[in-house]
Amino acid sequence: MSNTRMFPLAILLLLNISLLSKASDSVYNTFLQCLENQTNPTDRVSNSVYSQSNSSYNSVLQAYIRNARYNTSSTNKPLLIVTASHVSHVQATVLCSKKLNLQLKIRSGGHDYAGISYVSEDPFVILDLFQLRSVSVDVADQSVWVEAGATLGELYYRIWEKSRVLGFPAGVCPTVGAGGHISGGGYGNLLRKYGLAVDHVLDAQIVNVNGEILDRKSMGEDLFWAIGGGGAASFGVVLSYKLRLVPVPETVTVFRAERILDQDPNVTDLVYQWQQVAPTTNDDLFMRMLIQPISSRVKRGQRTIRATVITEYLGNADDLVSLLTKEFPLLGLKKEDCIETSWIDSVVWWANFDNGTNPNVLLDRNINSANFLIRKSDYVQTPISKDGLEWLWKRMTELGKTGFVFNPYGGKMNEISASETPFPHRAGNLYKIQYSVNWDEADIELERNYTAQIRRLFSYMTPFVSKNPRSAFLNYRDLDIGVNNFGKDSYEEGKVYGVKYFGDNFDRLVKVKSVVDPENFFRNEQSIPTSPSKA
Repeated sequence: MSNTRMFPLAILLLLNISLLSKASDSVYNTFLQCLENQTNPTDRVSNSVYSQSNSSYNSVLQAYIRNARYNTSSTNKPLLIVTASHVSHVQATVLCSKKLNLQLKIRSGGHDYAGISYVSEDPFVILDLFQLRSVSVDVADQSVWVEAGATLGELYYRIWEKSRVLGFPAGVCPTVGAGGHISGGGYGNLLRKYGLAVDHVLDAQIVNVNGEILDRKSMGEDLFWAIGGGGAASFGVVLSYKLRLVPVPETVTVFRAERILDQDPNVTDLVYQWQQVAPTTNDDLFMRMLIQPISSRVKRGQRTIRATVITEYLGNADDLVSLLTKEFPLLGLKKEDCIETSWIDSVVWWANFDNGTNPNVLLDRNINSANFLIRKSDYVQTPISKDGLEWLWKRMTELGKTGFVFNPYGGKMNEISASETPFPHRAGNLYKIQYSVNWDEADIELERNYTAQIRRLFSYMTPFVSKNPRSAFLNYRDLDIGVNNFGKDSYEEGKVYGVKYFGDNFDRLVKVKSVVDPENFFRNEQSIPTSPSKA
């Protein structure tokens, strides 16, 4: 492109940025006046509001962007960011966003894979909860109150400070925000023993559309049910959850075992056997499996498949080796492959730190760190045959980079009914698949290539996964499965993705939504719609 053509484009871009900044400043003045009218002077709300012309705006916005695909010059930016440091800031932000007809996006940790906690096509405000991060552990009651902006790492660390024999069944990534994780039905490596995080929610505090703070008693059981797996951002702003802690033994065992297809002819048999064992074995055992196409070390220029088993066992190494020698002989596990450790040290190990690393690394929020990434999800209800697996290996190595994470179900998940929480994927599911592809640089061609690649693999998997609906996991947000424009067909549009995420619970969620937020103020690209009569 010639310089004469680039110059006017640059001028237009600068003019556009200038106009947006002025619009942001105009909204800022009106919004701040509204916030100050709704809060006490001692709450100092003005210190928590950032317009686009504020020198700290970009650093505040980018700190909790966890997918670099949504951190580009062309990504729509919020007019304002409110970094709430007091619950009154949350209440006022809800009321003022509603009054000024601005969409509200709610961010606790920024790990939404599709970025919908901090991106919108409409003029919007981000309510950022990262300062609301207190964790209050009550060992005698075996419970904890955790604010929405706390990270899972902070939650685990604070539990460990008070007790060596209590834990909590949530995710393995320590920088994930508690609010979004819990409200979407978060899970981790205690899944088969204790179920999901939402299976242990005792109480909650939420700010509703009228700016009121409600607890379990005042919100009622329907709304309390909905925010325990239905995605709280459709219903209000969760401030905190009270969680029931679970017992963990003083000694747990972990191991990581890799097998590579062109070096080990038994890899397909190993993966097939994993499907039989992982969802049915002792409830104390969680065996995640990673399936990744990699460059061959044997045949130069070719690709092969690596299968990795990553394990958490609530017990000692001798018992684990004995169990897997009997149930999973193809793995060939030996005691020297295992690490006996404490529960908190296993949390650190699962977060990809070296064994023995000080648990205080769990307090590092690792802000301003983001890969370019795409994720999808599926559920497998019958084992994939060996022929099917061999066919998939060929497809995966042809495509290039997209891999799988297999997370086994069974155990406690089989004992909880599909309607107990909005999260419906319980008995009948052998394992959940996460499709995963990451890259390191901003390149539109790379993004197109990897988007096409992961979609192609998703298509290849159609015969092997759940049907009618083809189920999906809310916390692995995937806008490919449907979005809502919130026009006259909002219920039907919502049902497309809603039944995939929530199954038969979708209509109950719609009923709750229609009661607590009939004007649909709390909305995002995949939120719960109101019922057709209220649309």
